[in-house]
This record gives sequence, C-alpha cells and structure tokens, in this order.
Amino acid sequence: MTTNSSPQLWLYDTTLRDGTQREGLSVSIEDKLRIARRLDQLGVPFIEGGWPGANPKDVQFFWQLQEDPLKLAEIVAFCSTRRPNSTAATEPMLQDILAAGTRWVTIFGKSWDLHVTTSLKTTLEENLAMIRDTIEYLRSQGRRIIYDAEHWFDGYKHNPDYALQTLEAAIASGAEWLVLCDTNGGTLPHEISQIVQDVVQVTGDWGLGTRKDSSQFPIPNPQSPMPQIGIHTHNDSEMAVANAIAAVMAGAKMVQGTINGYGERCGNANLCSLIPNLQLKLGYSCITEDQLTQLTEASRFVSEVVNLAPDEHAPFVGLSAFAHKGGIHVSAVERNPLTYEHIQPEQVGNHRRIVISEQSGLSNVLAKARSFGINLDQLKAEAKQILQRLKDLESEGFQFEAAEASFALLMHEALGDRQKFFEVKGFQVHCDLIEGKETSNALATVKIAVDGKNILEAAEGNGPVAALDAALRKALVNFYPQIATFDLTDYKVRILNGHTGTAAKTRVLVESGNGRQRWTTVGVSTNILEASYQAVVEGLEYGLLLHSQAEAVVKASS
Repeated sequence: MTTNSSPQLWLYDTTLRDGTQREGLSVSIEDKLRIARRLDQLGVPFIEGGWPGANPKDVQFFWQLQEDPLKLAEIVAFCSTRRPNSTAATEPMLQDILAAGTRWVTIFGKSWDLHVTTSLKTTLEENLAMIRDTIEYLRSQGRRIIYDAEHWFDGYKHNPDYALQTLEAAIASGAEWLVLCDTNGGTLPHEISQIVQDVVQVTGDWGLGTRKDSSQFPIPNPQSPMPQIGIHTHNDSEMAVANAIAAVMAGAKMVQGTINGYGERCGNANLCSLIPNLQLKLGYSCITEDQLTQLTEASRFVSEVVNLAPDEHAPFVGLSAFAHKGGIHVSAVERNPLTYEHIQPEQVGNHRRIVISEQSGLSNVLAKARSFGINLDQLKAEAKQILQRLKDLESEGFQFEAAEASFALLMHEALGDRQKFFEVKGFQVHCDLIEGKETSNALATVKIAVDGKNILEAAEGNGPVAALDAALRKALVNFYPQIATFDLTDYKVRILNGHTGTAAKTRVLVESGNGRQRWTTVGVSTNILEASYQAVVEGLEYGLLLHSQAEAVVKASS
C-alpha cells in the first residue's frame, strides 16, 4: 500500500510506438487515440505517441490530440538526434517534431561506439555534437527533453568512458531525464543494478544543481538533484521486468514499458507486471489505488483494440492469474486466500477463479457452484454426484476448465432444475463443394420443439457450423427475441487422439456473448459436426438462462 510519503516513480508508456513494433500488431489512428485516452485514465503521466513525420498516421495522431488534448498525461513525441554533418535547425524531421505541439520530446542517441562507427558511419566526436545540437535546438524552441540513451548497457560495458560522455553531452545541453536503454535485452539484473548505481554516482558527482522550473507538470521533486535517471528494458532474456525493478532499486526514477509487454522481438518491460510489483511489493507510488484497480481492465482493453488474444496466464491481469484447480489448494484458499495468493486480486481489478477439472475435489465443486449462485453446501450427495459426472465426462475428452457455462448446465441437470428452453429433434447439413471455386456453401436444416410446438427451419452459411448456427437462431428467434443479441465470438477445435487419423475424437469450444457477458461451452464427438452442434446448442441455452436470471432479478426488485 502506498502513502503520501511513498517514493514517487514516473511511468512512461511506449505502447503506441515501441509496442506497435511487435510482429503482427497494427493499429489505426482511432485505435491509438482510444489507447492513449485509456492510459490517461489509468494515470500514466508520460505517453509516447510515436514519431511525427515518420508516417502520416503519427502526424494525424498528434494533430488530433492538439484539438482534443488528454486530461492529465503528457503526450510525448519521439525522434532521433539529427543526422551526421548537418545542423539541427535545418533538420526536416525536427520540424515535424515541433509541429506535433508537445511539451515533452524524447530524443534517442547512440551510446555504443560500435553503433556510432558502424550504423551512423561517423566519428565519436560528431555523435556527441549531434546529441548536443539536437537537444539545444529543441530546448531553444521551448521543448523539455527526455534523452533515451540507446544501447546504453552494451555501450557502457564496451567503452564506459565514451558512454558517459554521451550522457554528459545530453545533460549539458538541457536534457531533464536520462533513460538508460537495454535495447538488445541481453543484460542481466546484477549488471543493470551495478551500472545504474555507477551512473547515479557519476552524474551526482557532476553536481549540476537542482531544478528551477518546478511549476510545470509533470516533474519530480524540484529539490532532487539533477539529472533524473530512467530505465527502458527489453525482454530478449526474459528479464525486462526484473531488470527494470533492479534499476529502480539502484536509483532510477522513471520506468518505461508497454501494456502487456508488447514490443519488437520478445517485447518490452510489461507495465502490467511492473506497476503492481513496484507499488504493492516495494511501496513506490506509481498511480492511485483506485487507478490500480483498473489495471486488468486496461490490459484487456488494449489487447482487444490491437486485436490480439489476451494472455490468460499473464501475472496479475491474466484470467488464470488467480485461478485455483487442485482440490487441496481450493480448500485452503477458501479458508484463507493468503495460502495461495500473493496479493488480493481485487487490488489490480482481477478476481479469484475456481477451476473445474478431473483433478478437482469436492471443494472445487462447492466453490464453483457458489460463483454461479448455487449453494451445494447442504447438498453434499448432489455435489459428489456432480463431481463424479465431471470426472466421467473429462475422461471422455470433455474439458470444463475453459467451458464454465457447460459446467453450470451440468450442475443444473444434476439438481433437476435445468430449464428446457427448447429441444432439438434433429439436424442435417449439406455442403456444396464446386471445383474451381474458392468458397463453398452449406445448408443446414434443423427440427426443434418449443413448448410442444415443432419448428422446421433451414439456413445457409459459408460453412457447416455457420449454417447450423444460423438455422438454430432462425428457428428460435421468434420465441426468444433476445437470441438476436447473441454472438458466436470464438470457435476452437482440438483433435484429442490424432493417432487414429480421421476417426479421431474432436473437442470443440465455442465462446458466445451478448454484448455484456461472455461464456464458453464444449462439445466432444468423433463427428466434428456433432461436437460443434453440442457446443453451439449449449451456448444458446446458457445465454437464454442468463437472460432468464436477469429478468427474475428485475422482477424481484420491482
């Protein structure tokens, strides 16, 4: 828990630039604006928006934020130092930076002599001049500077004297932050710790005084000695979070990272892990406690916007971060959550989940039933029956860990109160495969009964499952109009015993939603269409059950 006396850390999010360098990740201007505003709500003080001038998308992004600024966060433009043997004042890319209209600019420069001579193909002295000239020019135009020391740790290990000269050039020119970058992601925590300590010691010895512009926001303690040190780590050695924490403990005051650890190659430091570790475990002040409870939602929001599946096993914010499967674990955590949870899930906006599987004990069934509003504590015989049925089905290939809606229906079946919204009498699916055509058509016919009335309906789809789903909905929507709001949001197929070839048993998971909730159902069969039919039908049935329960709550409260 943080207090007013907790040491302040400054978060710097680079999801909109470094994060978008991840392979397979692409965002529109609208996507970037939505993410920026969500990060602003989360309380991130610095949000790097991109490199103005590098592409039209980033130019328009900064223009739109000039028209409708963020509420609290500082949007930051990103750029390199000027090119060799030119001047900053005549550098076109710096004019684009100024046109972006941000108060803060992050400039990156070369720290490693290898990159100066090999990548830039210039002299070590010219690289120092590029750093000085670029920062001095932007300062003369009223901009405040964060200096990203690219390849800092590799450069320091190979030539510490020159690497320190690049920092000295940045500070002497007016940079307010020095961010040490592990650009290749190959440094280990003990190296990070020692090198950051070295930099803190050396820059302190330079004795550059204290800040005088404390009226501007955001700014650390105006009495703290200049310069301020930051850390930027990559995850190529699976050390990005650990390295960032090591840097903070060695004296860094700014932490750069991305939501969900998105980034090039293996990614960047994951702010969704860094923030709770720094705030809840080490006592630093990063964001408010209320904002911290939004972390899980923010993580999932960003993954939805960039169209990447959330990492269900991500620490702190993943769906399984506080999931308990073993019967002994569940029994213990029900008595005292500290037995198997390192923090309270609600602190980061997550929640505890009891997972149901063949490894479950009676405690799992009782706890899971309570999460569905079913109290089995006084019905131990029924609970044992449900547990045995669960284990029997899982031995046949069913899996209820990821299909909790199917498990809820199983419980209602065992208790004898499963509502019969409809009964499927049978179905047929016919597919047309025409040689030379890239797509095929499918026609499904279903026969169902609702309240004793038989209905026969047919529908087409671009595949057999789509056609079957459409036919079922068409047959039911007149009786249950709410079905029109149900969507089939995901469809997964798993072959369970591939060694049997085309006779293999298939497990199908179907995720459905109604705009407010999502639920998953499962089907298993040697016939993939039958497995799909089982999952789709239970998906519709569970959606109707949720609607029925919601209506009952409304009636009871009126």
